[in-house]
Amino acid sequence: MALVINDRVKETSTTQGTGDFTLAGASQGFESFASGVGVGNTTYYTIVQSGSNNFEVGEGTLSASSTLQRTTPISSSNSDSLVNFTSGDKDVFCTIPAKKTISPVMEATKYVVTHASTISEDQTLDSGVLAGPVSITATQTITGTLVIV
Repeated sequence: MALVINDRVKETSTTQGTGDFTLAGASQGFESFASGVGVGNTTYYTIVQSGSNNFEVGEGTLSASSTLQRTTPISSSNSDSLVNFTSGDKDVFCTIPAKKTISPVMEATKYVVTHASTISEDQTLDSGVLAGPVSITATQTITGTLVIV
């Protein structure tokens, strides 16, 4: 259906392995994925395992009210692949991965990414809009559509 990102969506889980995650309900003060994202929608998520260094950031789909399908890992403690989580408690929450955000040296205003100086960091962007004046002195790799205004 749609990509949905929402604030304060967080649940717990005790799921093990590399498959779908069964969500155990909203953490206190947070919404469930079913309420905040909606069944059938895609979202960016983070899973953090308590008492370990295991983590995973990815894109997934809420396939049922308490099932998160982990479809595309973006970064993780397993060399950016799906993590084979072991027994124990995990926190699962909505996030916006750093690789999916605008450059840290750019500023977003009114649907256009504007920049008043030089982009001097190597980076890969999925897509974007640049409005000048823009000077680029580093390598910029665009994997989607770049519109220059």
